[in-house]
Amino acid sequence: MRLFRWLGALPILGILVGVFFANRIHPFVLGMPFLMFWIVLWVVLTSMIMFVVYKMDPSNHGGDAE
Repeated sequence: MRLFRWLGALPILGILVGVFFANRIHPFVLGMPFLMFWIVLWVVLTSMIMFVVYKMDPSNHGGDAE
């Protein structure tokens, strides 16, 4: 498995495992409790990571459209 495909596992770890470490109310970030900010942050980061994975995947660079 290529290295860039392991990037796809990063959002899963960030949301599922990170919630146990970010499970607190204080500090408030952007007016949200920290846990809610953590989840929103990972939703945004997931989109960015999936874009990077898409761009790095060589199967998306071929011109062989069906």
